[in-house]
Amino acid sequence: MMVWLIIVLMALVVFFNRYFFLAPSLRLRLSARMHTLLGFSVPAVLSAICGPIVMYSDDRWRGVAENPYLWGALFAVILAFFLRNMLLVVLFSMLIFITLRGMM
Repeated sequence: MMVWLIIVLMALVVFFNRYFFLAPSLRLRLSARMHTLLGFSVPAVLSAICGPIVMYSDDRWRGVAENPYLWGALFAVILAFFLRNMLLVVLFSMLIFITLRGMM
């Protein structure tokens, strides 16, 4: 019962959070500083999600040399910096990750 209550409450939080910013009847305007600060939320959330996946396995720290997740992530970051094409970055980094995972 508690799990369903938490799911419903979180759904309400997400709904009202999006409703206040997207409803045309509510005129909620954010300052330029708030827009700048919100620009940092995407990389912060992505790092919080991907960091543990890349660095840990079964609650243990992965080594650097034999970690295909780390090398695949680093390759993806470097490739994204130079290519600036999301589809190519995803395809090439997946190819490198699968190759490294088969080798290690």
